[in-house]
Amino acid sequence: MTKLLARLVSWRLQYVLVIGFVITTAVTIVVGTLMTYRVINNYLESAADARVGRDMDLANAFFNTKMHDISAMAGRLATGRLVRHNLADASEGNDRASQAILDEIETEITNLPHGTQRFAMITDSLGQGVIGQTRLDEHLRLAQRGTDWSTLPIVADVLSTRRAQDATEVVPAPMLSWLGLAEQARIPLIETEKAAPEPFDPREGTAGLVLMAVAPVLSEDGQLLGSVIVGHLFNDDFILVDRIKEVAGVDTVTIFFGDLRVSTNVLNEQGERVIGTRVSQEVFDTTLVGEEPFAGPAYVFNQWYNTRYDPLFDHLGQVVGMLYVGAKQAAFQQLLDSFRNQVFLVAAATALLAILLAIPLAWSIARPLTEMAEATKKVAEGDWSVRVPVFGRGEIGVLAESFNTMVETLEETHDQLVQKEKLASVGQLAAGVAHEINNPLGSILLYADILRKETPDEAQQQQEDLDMIIRETTRCKTIVNDLLNFSRQNEVLVRETDLNTLLEELAEEISKRDLFEGVEIIQDLNPDLPTIQADPLQLRQVFLNLVNNAAEAMPTGGRLTLGTRKGPEPGMVTAYVKDTGVGIGAEHMKKIFTPFFTTKPIGKGTGLGLAIIYGIVKMHRGQISVDSEVGKGTTFIISLRQTLPSRADGANGTVFLR
Repeated sequence: MTKLLARLVSWRLQYVLVIGFVITTAVTIVVGTLMTYRVINNYLESAADARVGRDMDLANAFFNTKMHDISAMAGRLATGRLVRHNLADASEGNDRASQAILDEIETEITNLPHGTQRFAMITDSLGQGVIGQTRLDEHLRLAQRGTDWSTLPIVADVLSTRRAQDATEVVPAPMLSWLGLAEQARIPLIETEKAAPEPFDPREGTAGLVLMAVAPVLSEDGQLLGSVIVGHLFNDDFILVDRIKEVAGVDTVTIFFGDLRVSTNVLNEQGERVIGTRVSQEVFDTTLVGEEPFAGPAYVFNQWYNTRYDPLFDHLGQVVGMLYVGAKQAAFQQLLDSFRNQVFLVAAATALLAILLAIPLAWSIARPLTEMAEATKKVAEGDWSVRVPVFGRGEIGVLAESFNTMVETLEETHDQLVQKEKLASVGQLAAGVAHEINNPLGSILLYADILRKETPDEAQQQQEDLDMIIRETTRCKTIVNDLLNFSRQNEVLVRETDLNTLLEELAEEISKRDLFEGVEIIQDLNPDLPTIQADPLQLRQVFLNLVNNAAEAMPTGGRLTLGTRKGPEPGMVTAYVKDTGVGIGAEHMKKIFTPFFTTKPIGKGTGLGLAIIYGIVKMHRGQISVDSEVGKGTTFIISLRQTLPSRADGANGTVFLR
């Protein structure tokens, strides 16, 4: 990972930004998609569980309604006048009494809704069958007389307690044969994947699971006359499960006898109901053995369902079967897959949009940096005029401003270094030339003066020639003295100096000179100006040269201003000399501090004055700048430090700087 990041950073910034944006977006989208998918998946699972729970509540409601209907029928027959008045005679074989009871049973059965299957049996007080009838496939058949129903526990309990009971009961095959239902109850067991090794109830396949109600028949004086047994056989009967599916909207419903499916609307590949198959071992252990409801995914016959299994209890509270509702997982999985595809499609579209947005965004960020890189290359090649555009006020804009400021500072520093190199070179040359030329010039001036004195007055031409020699030699000595002064700019004798006092004395001195005739001298001095550490003699030379230049720039008169102020930074003071003269052209501004450069006529200046001023200011760790406009005047601004670093202590509290 470290190598990959290092390699990535080495690429162009635009590519790095695009890749970075895309990776960030992709990671965010992937994490968000997975979290969303997980949340929706959990929601769908919860919704599936909630739906299955609702389906089970509806199935139980239909189941209980069926039980209530059977119990009501048993109660009506048991309390009916014809049954109570004729039961004793029918028990003794009276055909007329038996027919009266049979008519009452037939009335109850035939009034039931179409498709209802039910049986009704009347017993005497000992539980022996008297008369009964079964409705099966819209056909009525008589039940066998003389059968012993007292062996059925629920019947025995009702006869002994004289209280009606209803429950889901297991009816053995012999009793079902008395009702003509033995064949319907017989369901062959089919080998089923994931089922338990052995059936829960060994009677599975032959006995029947019956929704049964038993009510006692009592005489008017409370004597037990017999019982009424009403029931509905679930084996191979699909009326209830289909009604639950159609009316309640439940996908699949099954009624189990033990772990055997005896009534179901679960279909196999051939579209046949899977009666005879058995429940899985997991449900077997939880619901039949553990007597607890089972909810969750379960393998039903040949596929997975979201299911709910509730145990069915007989009147003794023993588990005899189960009621099942379920929804195919395939339906939920299809919904989940559809949602997943949609989510991934949106994620892909979002990633593509991120790429399309990242490219121009990365370009807009990288472009200023690229321009700065190209500008840096130009600066390295010596092009100090290059500048980069400032983009906004953010970090990129601040960086661009800093770059432009850096270039300006570098240009100024470069010019200063070049100027210092020029001054140093000229200083070395001036020192050597001055020492070599000064003595011969002195000899020439001495002998020329002697010859001038010895020349008779009538030799006028010779006198004029000698005067010219003396004049030009004197001018040469002046130039040599300037060269010597220029070459000696390496030592500052520092004293506490009052800059205001220095300028006041200078103003008073120059006001008496002919050069300043017609020049108005203005003093704009800050009275709160602190004293500074400086060489007052050298500073006097600086300002004297500046005011002389200012006066020469105003040949017809003008206004000369000498001023001081604090700043431009803490610990610094500023002095300026301003005139209203002819000004300096823009083409000369960069050359004015160059040695031997002058705009004065030949013989009027050596071009060393401003170079000397520049050197003195730099020796004082100060700055000098010029602001000039042709025809309006020139201002020289000098900024000096209040304190200077010391190198060696001298006498009288002075400090020498070299």
